[in-house]
Amino acid sequence: MQPTLTPRPAAPNTAPRMDMYVAIHKALRGFMTETLARVGRIDVLDDDEMARCLGQLDDLLTFCEGHVKHENEFIHAAIEARQPAGSARTADDHEDHLETIGVLRNQTFALKAAVPATRFTLALRLYRHLALFVAENLHHMHLEETANNATLWALYTDEELHAIHDRLLASITPAEQMVVARWMIPALSPSERAGLMSGMRAGMPFEAFAAVLEIVRPHIDAPGWAKLMRALGLAAPVKFA
Repeated sequence: MQPTLTPRPAAPNTAPRMDMYVAIHKALRGFMTETLARVGRIDVLDDDEMARCLGQLDDLLTFCEGHVKHENEFIHAAIEARQPAGSARTADDHEDHLETIGVLRNQTFALKAAVPATRFTLALRLYRHLALFVAENLHHMHLEETANNATLWALYTDEELHAIHDRLLASITPAEQMVVARWMIPALSPSERAGLMSGMRAGMPFEAFAAVLEIVRPHIDAPGWAKLMRALGLAAPVKFA
């Protein structure tokens, strides 16, 4: 059955609430759409380029698997603890996503192993199936950001939601954290980015913080970088024509 694309009304909200979805979903949307575009323009006759492109796709699929795991173990578990079956729709989606990830991995392996004459057809098949996966995830994330958030806000205080989110973050390995940072920080608005980075700067050694800056710097445009530096007080403002 094709999912309806009719926009759902936003979860009722008269004041900003703790939203565990917004930042990570911005990261996912950016990672997915950029990877989809890259797969679409892949040069299957250039072995090095194909390896880099399919490496990014593999990273995306691994990221998605981890994201499903984290949401199942922390967010869905929180909903189920106070409203049994309250996460059933999105939990079912997660099962479908994991199955599709397996299919995409198999198609990636087939493309890697193919002789040049068959790569064009296999690359187009992979691109089209990845596009469907991205489309399904975009719809799924909207459902989580509206229906699931409304449920979480009805069941939990912001303090409780922060505690759940903190436990989720504590379960993420340092290597996963760097991948999240690479895709999340560039995807955020300047104010969101400054708030996140200010919190990171306060909570980690400066050497580790500098490593995060180094990872994200190539993926933030010059005006955005200047705004971030000003917000962090790390450099004088930069003027742009």
